[in-house]
Amino acid sequence: MYAVQTNKLTRTFGDFVAVDNVSLQIKKGSIYGFLGPNGSGKSTTIRILCGILEPTSGNGTILGYDLLTQAEEIKANIGYMSQKFSLYDDLTVIENLEFYAGMYSLSGELKQQRIAEMLKMAGLTERRTELTANLAGGWKQRLALGCSILHNPSILFLDEPTGGVDPKSRRMFWDIIYDLSIQGTTIMVTTHFMDEAEHCDEIAFIYEGRLIANDTPANLKQGLPGMLLNIPSADPLELLEQIVEKSIPYVDIYAYGTNVHVFILPEQLKAFADWPYQVIEPALEDVFVYYVKAQRKELTA
Repeated sequence: MYAVQTNKLTRTFGDFVAVDNVSLQIKKGSIYGFLGPNGSGKSTTIRILCGILEPTSGNGTILGYDLLTQAEEIKANIGYMSQKFSLYDDLTVIENLEFYAGMYSLSGELKQQRIAEMLKMAGLTERRTELTANLAGGWKQRLALGCSILHNPSILFLDEPTGGVDPKSRRMFWDIIYDLSIQGTTIMVTTHFMDEAEHCDEIAFIYEGRLIANDTPANLKQGLPGMLLNIPSADPLELLEQIVEKSIPYVDIYAYGTNVHVFILPEQLKAFADWPYQVIEPALEDVFVYYVKAQRKELTA
């Protein structure tokens, strides 16, 4: 039922705790988003799950293989793609694919078939003899994905795969992720793009090495206490200061683009009658802000 199960995974580097008691359960065939700011422990967690780093404490299984004793079996059965794409710029497109096919011990007709499929998926069939260094970011991204799934892994780990890629390429990349999930591949993707998390079946927020929330996007939004107000303003920071200076009660308040977002309890609503507010559904960015501030104990109620 679960492709990934971990129990209190912890990783320290000297006195620094990079991953702090992280327990996960990722369903087979699902898309699982792992969200958090830079330095929050996302990449370190991924490297532990891939068998690249040993946990300092805790345990878990990947596809039924034990993280502590079967790292090589795990590596042979997963796909991994990092933000840096792990491509060789001085090789052509086809040479990169052939190199990775050799790494995964693919040969003969199966090797040629999978390479052809990956070229088609990436839209690079006509550019297979082009140097990888000459490819734009979106093309490199899809080539790197093709290299990571040549061997048909049961689970795919994507570590910040859309960083530095234009919005159109990001959308195309997510279309491919959807297709892989429909075919039964379990996908765990780390990102700091909150809009991408909307595509995931479940998401977890990690902050300073700790899981601070873990559920479906819909449940996380519905689980916030109270209600969210959106107040448009030509000067959001000035409006925010006005509300704070008047000591109007709220749970949390912050500027959001050309608006001010205010979390309130229902009984606090009447205090905002002087402003043209709208009651809106929280976005995942609002949810993340709430949980981070709750973790820091910065909320007023």
